[in-house]
Amino acid sequence: MAIDMKAIHDSQRTLVMGVLNITEDSFSDGGLWLAPEAAKAHGEAMMKAGADIIDIGAESTRPGAKRVSEAESTRPGAKRVSEADEKARVLGAVDALIPEGAVLSIDTTRASVALAALEHGAQIINDVSGGQLDRELPHVVADHSDCLYIVQHWRGWLAGAAGNVPDADTSRYEHGVVNDVYDELMRQVDAVLEAGVQAEQVIIDPGLGFSKPGVEHNLPILAALDRFNAAGYPVLIGASRKRFVGSLLAGAGVTEPDMASKDNVTAAISALCAEHGVWAVRVHDVAKSRDAVAVGNAWREYANA
Repeated sequence: MAIDMKAIHDSQRTLVMGVLNITEDSFSDGGLWLAPEAAKAHGEAMMKAGADIIDIGAESTRPGAKRVSEAESTRPGAKRVSEADEKARVLGAVDALIPEGAVLSIDTTRASVALAALEHGAQIINDVSGGQLDRELPHVVADHSDCLYIVQHWRGWLAGAAGNVPDADTSRYEHGVVNDVYDELMRQVDAVLEAGVQAEQVIIDPGLGFSKPGVEHNLPILAALDRFNAAGYPVLIGASRKRFVGSLLAGAGVTEPDMASKDNVTAAISALCAEHGVWAVRVHDVAKSRDAVAVGNAWREYANA
């Protein structure tokens, strides 16, 4: 049965997007789902746990990683998964999960990977560079008018890391983090629309943790969710297990936060996001955020009655 992507784009309840990292070096679960059978099993488990969408990524964007252009990928310190490896990993997972009725988002910045995944049945492209790293990617999306396109804010791929502080050279916001992120993200959206992407395909993501290392960068964005919602595009929020989540716990006196405690905080953020009407939350622990989002959705419905 065909999936109604317009209904997903226009969802009036906050959706849960489960993270499926098919990588060796992701910061929280690198290597766990690298084998095709493991990726399939984890994707199915997240679907059973309540994930509305599975987000498949085969190249890490962990703090400090550089996702530079192909021309720059041979420079020292600029490490990328090869195009062939990324494509093989992604397509293996897509081919395994599409028959299960999955709605699949592909976390990639390569047009060739996006094209192959869409041709194999994926329905969403999640581009952390927001159309800036591979200028052909928005054109691929434009040619597939039934797919959705997540345009994310991130400066880090442009300049990488400075010293031992990831994204230190890209996290200075002259006019305040909310104003600069909003303005830059809207310029990215304008650019992909000029490339032929339709407005009804676009979802925006302010990119928590991406060139935003600290609590002081991320909490203002969460506090400004209504402003991002008012832009007229569905909003995706990805707070799960980010560095600032650990910093929040440390500030509350939890000196050695583990993944379980970070997932608890993520669930709390998910509930708040749902209460503010975001389109979806991108999470690792689907069950916790599924329950949290259910409460947030109910809260919003009651408040607006």
